[in-house]
Amino acid sequence: MAITNHERIGKCLEQLSLGLQPFVERELKSNYQDNWFAETRRTLSATQVDFLGTADKPEWDIASLLATLWNQWNDVFKKVLGHTERSLVSELREVRNKWDHQRTFTTDGAYRALDSMERLVNAVSAPKEGEEIARHKAELLRLKFDEQARHERRKAAATVLEGQSVAGLRSWREVVTPHPDVASGRYQQAEFAADLWQVYKKRATSEYGDPIEFFRRTFLAAGLKGLLVRSVRRLAGESADPVVELQTNFGGGKTHSMLALYHLFSGHQQKDFPGLEPVFEDAKCELAKGVRRVVIVGNKISPGQPDKKRRRHSSAHIVGRTGLAAWRQRGLRDGERSRRDRDKSR
Repeated sequence: MAITNHERIGKCLEQLSLGLQPFVERELKSNYQDNWFAETRRTLSATQVDFLGTADKPEWDIASLLATLWNQWNDVFKKVLGHTERSLVSELREVRNKWDHQRTFTTDGAYRALDSMERLVNAVSAPKEGEEIARHKAELLRLKFDEQARHERRKAAATVLEGQSVAGLRSWREVVTPHPDVASGRYQQAEFAADLWQVYKKRATSEYGDPIEFFRRTFLAAGLKGLLVRSVRRLAGESADPVVELQTNFGGGKTHSMLALYHLFSGHQQKDFPGLEPVFEDAKCELAKGVRRVVIVGNKISPGQPDKKRRRHSSAHIVGRTGLAAWRQRGLRDGERSRRDRDKSR
């Protein structure tokens, strides 16, 4: 029958007590002669003295043995043991106190305690007790390896079962309905189905293209909230960063953040946006009206070919990002000027 780590520690503390007792008594008698028992009582607590017995028939327990080793170290035991053994005594006093107060021991913690006990009894030449403690150490190590092997087998079994149908278990497709773009094969994992250009061109599905539906499905994370607060303040004429650089890992939300900004200034009233109340509370200002939005997607711009734009009865040839931004923001005249400036710099 398997025993707990706490029980194993208790059994080995008994072996430690049996191994230390002859050594401790021998060294005390060698140093103090007939006064050894009185000198021992002097350095122990009242409770330990009450259970110590008599000089003719001492009744040692592990607590009094370790306390005597510690308290009499400089006068007695330093002569025959070294600094390493003193550290072991200190550690095992903590182990004994933890065991006595019914604290739990991890497998690694129990193994370390048993190893320290074995080293100490071997240092005082108690081979019989050392072998018994070593047996417990080996058994504890075997149990640890067996548990690790079982864990690896469970992992391997789970891997084998992946992809295999289990009797009575419904397919995930019957439990969860895939999103339409996944089911139709139009899902683009590289873009996570959020496409700023498609939204700008009004070709996106409602969950991305409709401002109200977009925010209804959006969780307002701390970073996104901070971005929206700063943007609301900036466009309301308050102090805020004029330029924001989005730096995240792949899939970190850059496109989603840009879509949120695009929809926030789409002309809707702030009361129309679900879940954005914390943004306006922190911004402490009203949502700006009449904001002109500019969308530039780099891979949609031809660097060498001008883009012909029309406004009512006028037209212009726009070249490059600067000209496109000026045209969308200011109109044809500034777009033409930007084009001329760019041509001069070529």
